[in-house]
This record gives sequence, structure tokens and C-alpha cells, in this order.
Amino acid sequence: MNTDLYLVIGLTLGALAIPSLLAAYSEGRAPRIGAILVLISGVLLALAISRKPGGYEIADIPQAFMRVIGSFLN
Repeated sequence: MNTDLYLVIGLTLGALAIPSLLAAYSEGRAPRIGAILVLISGVLLALAISRKPGGYEIADIPQAFMRVIGSFLN
């Protein structure tokens, strides 16, 4: 797996964790699934940033999404 894929999956899981965390907080229960998603997202993002020479910048994120989507469509 390449670093773009790690970045895209990490960002997607991080975005999916937000509603889960908010729902658990509003219902007064423990945010187990949201916390697991945040942990997995953090590990994937750290792995992507550490394995790519020079790291990622904010402007690189849309290009990474397009490269990952393009690789699946080809």
C-alpha cells in the first residue's frame, strides 16, 4: 500500500469518527467506536506522513485523493 492510500483512508476514517463521537456524547454513553476510529485514523495518518519523503502539505491532500480514486478506476 502506498502512502497516498494510507492518507486517504486515515482522513476518511477520521471524518467518520466525528458523527460517532458526537452521537455518543449527546446520548451520554462511552464513545467506543468513535475512539477506535480516531486511533486507527491517527495511526494511518502518522504512517503516511512518516513514510513519504518530505511529508504532506495541506495542498497535497486533494491530489492524493485524486490519485487514489484514479488508481481504483483504472
